[in-house]
Amino acid sequence: MDVTHDPTGLGLARSITQSLRSRVRRWPTKPREPTQPQTSGSHPDDRDPQPLSTAMERLVESKGWSTEISVHTLLGRWPVLVGPTNAAHSHPESYNDHVLTVRADSTVWAASLRSMAPQLVAVLNDKLGEGTVRLVKIIGPDAPSWKKGRLSVRDGRGPRDTYG
Repeated sequence: MDVTHDPTGLGLARSITQSLRSRVRRWPTKPREPTQPQTSGSHPDDRDPQPLSTAMERLVESKGWSTEISVHTLLGRWPVLVGPTNAAHSHPESYNDHVLTVRADSTVWAASLRSMAPQLVAVLNDKLGEGTVRLVKIIGPDAPSWKKGRLSVRDGRGPRDTYG
């Protein structure tokens, strides 16, 4: 009896498959009945195509973005809220935790807008809903940095110590 070894194991796999095929019980097959495609009928249904505006409204409501979107939409009309002159020298920078941060071009414009802050809060809450904006924080321009290079003097006097 000459037994040769198949290193790939394909012969063994074929013999196992053939023995299993002979043991498997064949179930009688019955012809499939054609299925009707499911349609939603004549009335509107969730499966119907939705307008993009409706889908976006549902997304905004489900994510809780409605307040943020309302605030940013209203801030897009910043010149109408504060007037064209004030809007030319300021812009809303952020809205977080019921606080609106506005950056002014200069400290003078920041002081002018600070005097308007209570009226601005009242207008925003009137248009957006009470309690939406609790504080308007007005900030001026960033101060210039006199630090140049890797080395600097701590607590130095800034540019005054460079003029002999």
